[in-house]
Amino acid sequence: MTREQLTEKLLDIKREKGWTWAHIAREIGGMSEIPIVGALLGQGKLVKPLARKAAKLFGLTETEERMLNETPYRGASMPPTDPLIYRFYELVMVNGPALKAIIEEEFGDGIMSAIDFDMNIDRLANSRGDRVRIVMSGKFLPYKYYGAAEGIPDYGFKED
Repeated sequence: MTREQLTEKLLDIKREKGWTWAHIAREIGGMSEIPIVGALLGQGKLVKPLARKAAKLFGLTETEERMLNETPYRGASMPPTDPLIYRFYELVMVNGPALKAIIEEEFGDGIMSAIDFDMNIDRLANSRGDRVRIVMSGKFLPYKYYGAAEGIPDYGFKED
């Protein structure tokens, strides 16, 4: 069985049982819904205790449980073709330069981590149509200035 086949099996079971992602994440527990769903869709891994819980929930074999604990090949083709995912891509293409400029002005020369990272999704009621609120919080990682000498800082933190 490939990881893609396991993902399809999990989706089939989810459909057959009528489960929601929120239900599945609550049953597995241990972390936010987003990384659990991502792992079940093949874009992440579940640590062994969570892989065990997922295997029990879905009735998986030991081999399938182990596959949930393996580090996957992450990512998708670019540009994405799914309309919802493409809108995120578009959001970054259009707003990315401004976000970059503001982050660098506030924090210095570096990036926001997508590894040491938190994200939450909420539904906000609105009379003109409900809103999707996504909150992202990533650790600031300054660039290291290799071979810095003569009083040059080692890292690109914001200068006073």
